[in-house]
Amino acid sequence: MDIYGGEVNRLIEELSHLPGIGSRSAQRIAFYIIGMPEERAMALSDAIVNAKKNIKYCKECFTITDKEKCPVCSAAGRDHKTIMVVESSRDMAAYERTGKYEGVYHVLHGVINPSQGIGPQEIKLKELMVRLRGDVDELIIATNSSVEGEATAMYISKLVKPAGVKVSRIASGVPVGGDLEVTDEVTLTRALEGRIEM
Repeated sequence: MDIYGGEVNRLIEELSHLPGIGSRSAQRIAFYIIGMPEERAMALSDAIVNAKKNIKYCKECFTITDKEKCPVCSAAGRDHKTIMVVESSRDMAAYERTGKYEGVYHVLHGVINPSQGIGPQEIKLKELMVRLRGDVDELIIATNSSVEGEATAMYISKLVKPAGVKVSRIASGVPVGGDLEVTDEVTLTRALEGRIEM
């Protein structure tokens, strides 16, 4: 039975496609948006449209940004000889929240997962190898502790070692199967400080 009409139902339907948003949450958010002052609703709409139009990959680390180079890569005080490899921009943000890492990043945008048809070519490994031709002392692999994350870490390690770059893996302060995005800053810092050479 159609209670609200087409536009409300469409808004609820679109919101329910967002990750972690079920039908009840979508309905609550829809009613919240409908109840917002028009200028706030338009500001939200503009922010979504502008982000979609203007967000691109940083030309160095491949995180999302609206500039040619992200703020981390363009920061003068960062150690560009140390690169931390992460699965996603959210993982990068998690490490940045610790305030303890002074190097730069490389965002893979996924992990090797043959069951989903994701091979080395589908993630940013080729771009990582290009970066390693420069002046790099250490590569820290900070993929998640999942089966796919571990497999990707081993693959990268075997690929990079012949280049003579030190390869280390974050320590096991991060729980197996846990996502970096939701891990607290203290645990992430301990994992970084306790990394081991691969």
